[in-house]
Amino acid sequence: MEYEWKPDEQGLQQILQLLKESQSPDTTIQRTVQQKLEQLNQYPDFNNYLIFVLTKLKSEDEPTRSLSGLILKNNVKAHFQNFPNGVTDFIKSECLNNIGDSSPLIRATVGILITTIASKGELQNWPDLLPKLCSLLDSEDYNTCEGAFGALQKICEDSAEILDSDVLDRPLNIMIPKFLQFFKHSSPKIRSHAVACVNQFIISRTQALMLHIDSFIENLFALAGDEEPEVRKNVCRALVMLLEVRMDRLLPHMHNIVEYMLQRTQDQDENVALEACEFWLTLAEQPICKDVLVRHLPKLIPVLVNGMKYSDIDIILLKGDVEEDETIPDSEQDIRPRFHRSRTVAQQHDEDGIEEEDDEDDEIDDDDTISDWNLRKCSAAALDVLANVYRDELLPHILPLLKELLFHHEWVVKESGILVLGAIAEGCMQGMIPYLPELIPHLIQCLSDKKALVRSITCWTLSRYAHWVVSQPPDTYLKPLMTELLKRILDSNKRVQEAACSAFATLEEEACTELVPYLAYILDTLVFAFSKYQHKNLLILYDAIGTLADSVGHHLNKPEYIQMLMPPLIQKWNMLKDEDKDLFPLLECLSSVATALQSGFLPYCEPVYQRCVNLVQKTLAQAMLNNAQPDQYEAPDKDFMIVALDLLSGLAEGLGGNIEQLVARSNILTLMYQCMQDKMPEVRQSSFALLGDLTKACFQHVKPCIADFMPILGTNLNPEFISVCNNATWAIGEISIQMGIEMQPYIPMVLHQLVEIINRPNTPKTLLENTAITIGRLGYVCPQEVAPMLQQFIRPWCTSLRNIRDNEEKDSAFRGICTMISVNPSGVIQDFIFFCDAVASWINPKDDLRDMFCKILHGFKNQVGDENWRRFSDQFPLPLKERLAAFYGV
Repeated sequence: MEYEWKPDEQGLQQILQLLKESQSPDTTIQRTVQQKLEQLNQYPDFNNYLIFVLTKLKSEDEPTRSLSGLILKNNVKAHFQNFPNGVTDFIKSECLNNIGDSSPLIRATVGILITTIASKGELQNWPDLLPKLCSLLDSEDYNTCEGAFGALQKICEDSAEILDSDVLDRPLNIMIPKFLQFFKHSSPKIRSHAVACVNQFIISRTQALMLHIDSFIENLFALAGDEEPEVRKNVCRALVMLLEVRMDRLLPHMHNIVEYMLQRTQDQDENVALEACEFWLTLAEQPICKDVLVRHLPKLIPVLVNGMKYSDIDIILLKGDVEEDETIPDSEQDIRPRFHRSRTVAQQHDEDGIEEEDDEDDEIDDDDTISDWNLRKCSAAALDVLANVYRDELLPHILPLLKELLFHHEWVVKESGILVLGAIAEGCMQGMIPYLPELIPHLIQCLSDKKALVRSITCWTLSRYAHWVVSQPPDTYLKPLMTELLKRILDSNKRVQEAACSAFATLEEEACTELVPYLAYILDTLVFAFSKYQHKNLLILYDAIGTLADSVGHHLNKPEYIQMLMPPLIQKWNMLKDEDKDLFPLLECLSSVATALQSGFLPYCEPVYQRCVNLVQKTLAQAMLNNAQPDQYEAPDKDFMIVALDLLSGLAEGLGGNIEQLVARSNILTLMYQCMQDKMPEVRQSSFALLGDLTKACFQHVKPCIADFMPILGTNLNPEFISVCNNATWAIGEISIQMGIEMQPYIPMVLHQLVEIINRPNTPKTLLENTAITIGRLGYVCPQEVAPMLQQFIRPWCTSLRNIRDNEEKDSAFRGICTMISVNPSGVIQDFIFFCDAVASWINPKDDLRDMFCKILHGFKNQVGDENWRRFSDQFPLPLKERLAAFYGV
């Protein structure tokens, strides 16, 4: 029987009144409406009224009817499982009967309502939904067809996974061929829906689509010139996804596709152009890119370069005509969340500059506050990746364009040229070098251009060439660049301040101690910026100060520098509340400063230490409450604890033994015991770093806890969590040096895992090095326990330590290896050449270590006899042979 329901006239009027009031701009009225709506949810037939207004009350205006549907949608989201059966059925049948309403707004609202019900796990409980919608597609009535398609598109977007599973008896086998038929429909809106529906199933390589892939591609080509922008956009999107999924099917048509995408990247409609521009980014990741695109570069490069100009609308949105805005406070939604990079303990290397730097702050990121992704950014990113594919072969296509752009009288054109120059910096560096002596001074001049947008992009581009600038004599480029950048840090435009601060941080990382002569001048500027900056740039300023401290290290530890820098930092520190996320960048900054200042930080350490311990304690307490009663207490933001642990590490590293009294007077070790067992890997990672640092600084307080800590360290030697494993490994090494022979009972907890890690393929370099050092240190303090396993690790041990700098850690590790070789000489016989190579990597070992090396080398030579030794050492590369002869007389 059809569910019969009639509204009560008075109830209906009351609800209409509410719907009208909720459209009022007055927030107080809106709040009362919200409360009344919540109360009405207690009546079982409230939702019947809502669907009635949406689908049956044609006398009402559309916005009111649509609003009724959207309120119903929210109720479905929140309370669907409590709807009485009759109500649910009434809503479902009303939706299907009204999907073809004559108003586009009402059709769309009904579509949203249908997909919300469907995504509540209702596709199973509403078996006639998909067949019914598919049959409505064939309706003669345009509104019905369009409404059904709109609903299907939303369902395909929201429920793609379940549609492609066995749960529903594979409806896609019918739906996909059906959608393909509509690619040729006379209505552009319908064609667009049809392509959009099929596009949902490309990336997941859905079987039903793969069966029809050729017909799909053929149909796409047929739509290539469609007059409707939305259709062209969906065609471009499909081709971009097919590049990743079915390159084999596109290859035969590649020439035509590239030509087509070239046209579309210049489409009048910016959304189409942006979608098409993604094609170049995706293609650049494919191995065939270089061959496929090479003949198209003369056309493609000018198109991308042209797309890098600000559009008129960009300039309006960016307030490009507002030059001075430094006094206008930031709106809070402009401030992006920051991510804290937890501490990872790493070794220092001899070959400076071959470090794999993680440049994630280097993206083309000059106008991040408006729509994050646009044609300009996409074009610039595409040029960047293509420069990395073609390297200097790209320059003949770029240089003639750059000449015109960089000296152009229109600022928008000149600005785009500066962006181009920055975009190719990484890929075309070698080929650009001959031009830099002329270009860098020109860019330094552009830093004082009268247009703020030109000044800000110039900061970014110069930062991309910082590495080269620093490689030249400092007076030539570094000094003028630094002088101008510091002026820009104090620019009257906020975007320029931000760009200059970021660029300066990059310059600091490259220049390191080259900056020492200018420290007073740099600090002067950065401290002045404190008083000048609004909220958002203040956070970037902390980063520039922290990076400065990392770059110049102990050179910062002079009374006059400390006097300049610390008061404003501490003033901010005192202003911030414990729950303010601005503490993160400030704590990170202080952590770098404490490490650099060392004893110079002593006067400031007590309140900083105390607050960090409090933050850890608060976060742990909140987490315990949340675990016990999740509905009562919300989960804490553990970043507060992670950043606090990292700052404590910085203090321990900087202050060394001076931190002892602070540790003695606090419960930090109890807290660390809890942190080391946290289920969040970053918390464990930071607590192991702190454990290692406290072990070095004041072992007397750590020692009583070792029996509790060691089993936890052992269970964290799991290379699935690289950074956790790395820091745990390093901490074990530091602990063993302090424990000496008392380390013995703990060796079985850790040794097998360490040997397994050092032999794993594809283990990252940092983890390999720390594992080798720790195995060496364990062997140093307990040779009898570790030496029997020598043969299982000696070869990877030697190869992973040959490139790290001479230092304390390397020294203790090599002493360990020598001691183990004297206990178990046969363990090294097969891999002796690797041992020789590792020994030769020392620049100047301490005398007693050199004697140990001598003893082992000569012992081996005497054992095998001169003849065999000569044959053996003839396999050595010449530098190794000469080195061993010169240093060790073998």
